[in-house]
Parts: sequence; structure tokens; C-alpha cells
Amino acid sequence: MHKAHAFLVVVIALAIVGQRGDSGEKKDGGVVVDKEKRVIKIDAKIAPRKLEHLKGEIYPIEVIACWAHPKGKKAHETVVTVEAKPSAVHKALESLGLKAGKPVMGESKDPPVGPDVVLYLEIATPDGVKKVTMDKALIEPRLKKPFPKDVKFRFTGSVMSKPDPNKDEMVYGADLTGTLIAIFPVTDQTVLQTNLTMKYERLLKLEVNTNVLPPEGTAVKLCIEVPAK
Repeated sequence: MHKAHAFLVVVIALAIVGQRGDSGEKKDGGVVVDKEKRVIKIDAKIAPRKLEHLKGEIYPIEVIACWAHPKGKKAHETVVTVEAKPSAVHKALESLGLKAGKPVMGESKDPPVGPDVVLYLEIATPDGVKKVTMDKALIEPRLKKPFPKDVKFRFTGSVMSKPDPNKDEMVYGADLTGTLIAIFPVTDQTVLQTNLTMKYERLLKLEVNTNVLPPEGTAVKLCIEVPAK
């Protein structure tokens, strides 16, 4: 084989490998599926709590993950930012055998419906990778209490939405707002919601736990684990 051609083949092969995760699944905006461990890992960064366009005002945390400002509609109230399309995460969850339930929005008496998943962050430290669950990552500063450990995260899937109200075209709603995981039903354009209704939004004014999480901008992995049936 000609040397130049052989070199090109090697470069292409390395590029393909670089786009795959440990289990060989192709990445889609930082989404990697480990089918053996039943875990989806998503590239993320610890989000800033002050955004310049809001003149330094800090809003309580209402979502776990969304796109960064200005694309992300909830970027001022999130734990981490991601670049992945929410619909890519939806597909990843389906690839592990899950079927989306039904999201809710606003003052519904019924909680969101869908199969439960386990949510946590993986953070690199000098001693290895640290696993941080949401009850460690979030606190209620007024009450000095952690985020409730018994809160369930559910694969609801997103509503379909119209990008243009004057056209009939419908798309995956979360791909318009960039919201991936919502704590309260402040939006139904998301992939995951908890079992909390809106009444908890008035009770839990959440903040990130800076004693546990690394500085803003730090790269982490957002992990969604699907329990075995």
C-alpha cells in the first residue's frame, strides 16, 4: 500500500475511534451509552450561577442540566450545562430498553409519569473519579438541608412543539429550549422530570453545594443509570 494512502487510512481510523465511547457506542454531542453497565454519560460543565445579562441576580436551581446561555432557556437556574441535544439523550435511553412516559407542566395534581432512573455526576479528582448524587450536589440554604434523597428522576420524554407557530411542523420540544432534566414541572420541554409537583417549587429554593462541587466551568460527566429490570 502506498505510504500516503496508508497514513490516511490510519488517520481516518483514529478519528472514528475518537468519536466512540468505552463500549464502542458512537458519540452524539457528548452522549455515550455503556450498554453493559446500563449507564449514559454526557459531557457537561459546572454552570455559572451569575449571568451577565441578569445583572448578577441569582435564581434558585430549578433544572439539573440544560444548554448554556444564550441557547439554553434555563441556563440561569441549572447545575450543569451540556451541548448534547436532548433528543439524543432520549434515543440513548430508548436504546437501553426504556419507554418514555408523560411530562407535566405547571400546577398539575399528578406527578410526571415514566420509568425511574438514577442520576449522578462523575467528577475527576486527584484520588480518582468521585460520584456525586443530587442529594449531595444540591442544598436548601435557608433550611440547611440537602436535596431530598428519595426524589425520583423519571424518563418522561418531551412534548412535541412548533418552532414556528404559523407552520404545522412539530419537533421534539426540548431541542428548542435545551432543557435536559427538570427538578420541578416548570417546563414539559425536557427529557427527565422528578416526581415533585409545583408545590415543592415554593418550598425548595435550591442552591448548588459548593463544598462538594468543583468550580464553575469544570468539566464533569452527567450520568443517567438505568436500573436492571
